[in-house]
Amino acid sequence: MKVMTTVDRGLLERSTCLAESNEFAIYRLDNDTFALVQRHQGVEWQGITLSGDGLFRVSELIAKATRTLYRDLASRQRT
Repeated sequence: MKVMTTVDRGLLERSTCLAESNEFAIYRLDNDTFALVQRHQGVEWQGITLSGDGLFRVSELIAKATRTLYRDLASRQRT
């Protein structure tokens, strides 16, 4: 994993965008390197690189965190 405090947009233009939302995108940089990039208009684009395995593991962690957050918010709504 490598932290990118500034992102070379030219590199991303030559890469395949696999998924994107409003401010985030995942790019394939090469065969087994992917970049999760925050593309916020107000700041320099930043991101991290991950291996394919790392991408799977991070997605699992994010899924667990969002389920926990959802449960916490849902329990507050009931009381």
